[in-house]
Amino acid sequence: MKLGTLKTKHRDGTLVVVDKQLSRCVLAPDIALTLQAALDDWQDISPRLEAVYQALNKGACKSMPFEPGQMTAPLPRAYQWLDGSAYLSHVERVRKARGATLPPDLLDNPLMYQGGSDMLLGPHDTIVAASEEYGIDFEAEVAVITDDVPMGISAADAASHIQLVMLVNDVSLRHLIPGELAKGFGFLHGKPASAFSPVAVTPDELADAWQDNKLHRPLTVHWNGELFGQADAGTDMQFNFARLISHAAKTRCLGAGTIIGSGTVSNYDRAAGYSCIVEKRVVEIVESGAAVTPFMHYGDRVRIEMSTPQGQSIFGAIEQVVKPWA
Repeated sequence: MKLGTLKTKHRDGTLVVVDKQLSRCVLAPDIALTLQAALDDWQDISPRLEAVYQALNKGACKSMPFEPGQMTAPLPRAYQWLDGSAYLSHVERVRKARGATLPPDLLDNPLMYQGGSDMLLGPHDTIVAASEEYGIDFEAEVAVITDDVPMGISAADAASHIQLVMLVNDVSLRHLIPGELAKGFGFLHGKPASAFSPVAVTPDELADAWQDNKLHRPLTVHWNGELFGQADAGTDMQFNFARLISHAAKTRCLGAGTIIGSGTVSNYDRAAGYSCIVEKRVVEIVESGAAVTPFMHYGDRVRIEMSTPQGQSIFGAIEQVVKPWA
């Protein structure tokens, strides 16, 4: 099943069921007005939405064209957005970039931070930055949305609480981050609003690509029309999503609608390219002693997408342009 949120005058938009080809969609206000409302009663509501999805794919219900540019994030605002860093090749490269040491328990204990979730961007919304000097970077990721998760849950039991999967551009302002982390309290200004794919999909929609609570498909990133990376999201992922959920719920319950991010998708194999600019800059420093690739400028565009082996877009594309704060 594929679900999205249509932009309306209301902050939380309107839930739509989207067909498999991302060409048609249908409103289901008699079932749930918003995705959050559906997640609040997922066990009862999801089968009803699935019935609409099946009818839509058969052409058996009235529908309208699906327009990704009219979509907001599947959850335009979320009760909780927790972003992990499950790809150790990314952790190692980024920490090297800012001269930071690696955590001693890196292989056993996931890294995770709590991001701002009061305003999440749609797939075509602008990346707004007050200055190019902030070091504007994209970060292509995968994320899951949970239902209610009890505190202290094991990784084995956490898997059943993964209800939806989507893509993320976790925008980072690289030149602001080191100073913030040096204060010992984590990210704030260095992590502006993140953007999400046009639709979120249920794990069963991913078929064989969803294994061991990981998404085994390349995540394609284009920067200004040029291919920048195709790292496989299932390769080199040290902590799967069930483990990330278990980690997040160690001392608290997680409310329905919690978003858990994978962190920047990254492979040790450099031939896969990169899902963020800073990784490429670190490799350049190692190889030649200096970073050549700049961070993003105003007018730059980034496109993030994942497709089936047959070339069908799974989530739709995140396509954003960078603009100055007016």
